[in-house]
Amino acid sequence: MENIQLNLENIFNFVSEDEFNSLKNKSLEFNNNLNNPNGKYKGYTGWADLPKKTTEDFLDKIQSVTNKLQQKVDILVVVGIGGSYLGVKAVVSALSGNFDQPKIIFAGINLSEEYLLELTEYLNDKTFGICVISKSGTTTEPAISFRVLKDLLVEKVGEQEAVNRIVAVTDKEKGALVKMSEKLGFETFVIPDDIGGRFSVLTPVGLVPIAFAGFDIKKLMSGAISMMENSSDNIPFEENLAVQYAVARNILLKKGFLIEILANYNPKLHFFAEWWKQLYGESEGKEGKGIFPASVDFTSDLHSMGQYIQDGPRFLFETIFNVKKHFDKIIINEDEENLDGLNYLKGKSLEHVNQKAMEGTLEAHLSGGVPNIIIDIPEINEFTVGQLIYFFEKACGISAMFIDVHPFVQPGVEAYKSNMFRLLGKK
Repeated sequence: MENIQLNLENIFNFVSEDEFNSLKNKSLEFNNNLNNPNGKYKGYTGWADLPKKTTEDFLDKIQSVTNKLQQKVDILVVVGIGGSYLGVKAVVSALSGNFDQPKIIFAGINLSEEYLLELTEYLNDKTFGICVISKSGTTTEPAISFRVLKDLLVEKVGEQEAVNRIVAVTDKEKGALVKMSEKLGFETFVIPDDIGGRFSVLTPVGLVPIAFAGFDIKKLMSGAISMMENSSDNIPFEENLAVQYAVARNILLKKGFLIEILANYNPKLHFFAEWWKQLYGESEGKEGKGIFPASVDFTSDLHSMGQYIQDGPRFLFETIFNVKKHFDKIIINEDEENLDGLNYLKGKSLEHVNQKAMEGTLEAHLSGGVPNIIIDIPEINEFTVGQLIYFFEKACGISAMFIDVHPFVQPGVEAYKSNMFRLLGKK
C-alpha cells in the first residue's frame, strides 16, 4: 500500500534550510525520548509502541464481540467525551460514505438537554446497544448520558438483555464504571494506564466502535505499525516524516506564526481535523505556550474564512490534506445556452476543478504570506488513516518538547470542572 507523504518545500519561502536543520539534532533526541519506555515521560507513552504490542488475537476478540453485537442491534451509541469520542468520530467519518446511514451515534459529548432528549426520542423505535467509554465512569457528560440511555435500554429490552447490549471500555481495576461492569456483567475492554484519552484511538476506545461500524481494524493497525516503523529513532531525519513535521511547526513558531490551520478539500476529513485540534491543543496549550490549532473545510470556508487567511494578520500557517486518488466520474458537459458560463469547463471532471481550486488557493496564500505544509494522502482507507493517526501522535509529542511543556497532561481542563461542581453544590 502507498504511504502518506510530507511536502515541506513551501515553508522555505519563509525560513532558510539552515534554520530548519538547526533543530534536527534536538528533534532526534526528543524522538528517542518518546521511544524510550523509561525516558522522561515514563508512564505516559504507552501509545508509542502500542501498534506492535497489539496482537492479532486481541483484535480478533474485539471483532468477535462486535460481530455478536451487530447481530443484536442496528445502532451503537458511543458514550464518551474528548479523546473517548473524537478519535472514533474522526475515523468513522473518514471511512464512511458521506450519506451512509449511521451505525454509530454519539452521546455524552455535551450537557445539552435538547440533544439527549432528541436522541432518546430517535432511539425509541430503534434496536440499539451502548459502548460506554470512560476511565473513571464519573466524568459528568458521559456519566449522565449513560445513566439515561441505560435506563432506556432496560425499559425496552429488560435488564438481562440490556447487559448483553452494553460494552464498557474503562480502567483495568479502579473507578465507578469498573465496579458497575463487575456488578452487572458488562463485556469490558481496558484503557491502558499509560495512554491518555487524546492518544487512545488505537486502543479499544476507538477499535471497538470502529469494528462495529464495519471497518477493518487490522488494516488500521497495519497503517499505524507502518508509520511507527518509519518514525522510529533509527530512521534518519531526512526520511522521518513525524520528526520533520514537528520541526517545521516549531521553526515557523519561532518566526512568529502562532496559529496552524488544518485544511482539507474532502469533507470526510472534517472530523479528523476535530480530533487533531484536541490532540495538539491539549498537548501544547500550557504555560502561555503553544501553537493554536484551527481547521477549515475548503472550498466551503474560502467563502467565509478565506478573506482573513489571505489578508489578515500574518501569524498563521496552513497544513493541507491533499487526497491524491481522483474519481473523475462527474464530468461537466457542454450546455448550448451556457447561461451559467461554465462551458469553459466542458469535459473536465469535478475532481479536476477541486484540485485546481486547491492549487490556486495554495498560490494565493503563499503570495499573501501564509506558509504551507502539504500532507499527501494516496487515498482515504484504513491503512492511510492508521498512518495519519500515528504520524500526528508522534509529531505532537516531539513538538511539545520543543516548547518545553508536558505533552501528556491537561491541568487547565480541571478549572471549569471545579467551578461547575461548586456551582452545582457537589461536595
